[in-house]
Amino acid sequence: MPGAGAPARLRTPVRTDKAHRKETYMSEVNIKPAVGFIGLGDQGAPIAQAIADGGFPLHVWARRPQSLKVLDGYSHTAHETVAELAAASEVVGLCLSEDSDTIEVADRGGLLRNMHHGAVLVNHGTGLPQAARELAQLAAAHGVDVVDAPVSGGHAVAVARQLTTMVGGDRSAVERVTPVFETFSKSVIHVGATGAGQYAKLFNNALMMMNHKNAVDVLRLAEKLDLPVQPLLDVLRSGSAASFALQAVGPSITSDNVQHLQSLELIDMQLFTGAVEDLGSQATPVIDRATSGARELDELTGIVGA
Repeated sequence: MPGAGAPARLRTPVRTDKAHRKETYMSEVNIKPAVGFIGLGDQGAPIAQAIADGGFPLHVWARRPQSLKVLDGYSHTAHETVAELAAASEVVGLCLSEDSDTIEVADRGGLLRNMHHGAVLVNHGTGLPQAARELAQLAAAHGVDVVDAPVSGGHAVAVARQLTTMVGGDRSAVERVTPVFETFSKSVIHVGATGAGQYAKLFNNALMMMNHKNAVDVLRLAEKLDLPVQPLLDVLRSGSAASFALQAVGPSITSDNVQHLQSLELIDMQLFTGAVEDLGSQATPVIDRATSGARELDELTGIVGA
């Protein structure tokens, strides 16, 4: 009971009639929005952990219950269905492998039709800008805003909560979810309208792979001259030629995981090719050089001795 003369703490009542069942409400007690999250993989797990540590009520669902073990020790509520998660959340983040998985969960899986009117759906996966726009169109029919927000940095950077998050979507929707992104990001950059986040991620990845190719070409020449590689690497990593692509070889890219990372980079280049197909031959030099960088990544780790 409030003390004498104290104003009663008000909470907007939940309307259960069908016409209003999706209305968004928030109690004055809970200032931070409830965040749903689906996709607790290599990248998604540390993102979800950071959101929970950031004080946001975290709601999760996973196809396999064992996937939820990554949240042991973190405050969260697990749901048995996507519909339950949607109804409990004001923001829902997806971190799935492919656009087809994202569309499946959002549309046919029942996520969108059970989200509150005015809620925000965030796609952290890497995909085609065209698919981001398709998702936004599907969501609009349910009164849900969509933000594409792929991230860059890899698993170790995600664990350190130092990701770069590239965001595409309506500015007001982006502003509403930016505090969530800040729990796991060193930089949150709004790069434009829906789909722009995916363009930014794919262009970032393509340039990184081109830098892989540059490093391989230079180090091959050094080997032909019988130059000691390690001192040269120290120069290239600390001098004006330094790049993340070269810095990552050894700490993050090793002979143990290079085959897996190569396959991911080649998938990214397929996405890049699809994203810029309207440019025709203008994009060919970038596509060819970046693809070569991905294919020669194992050679780069061999030269570096990673």
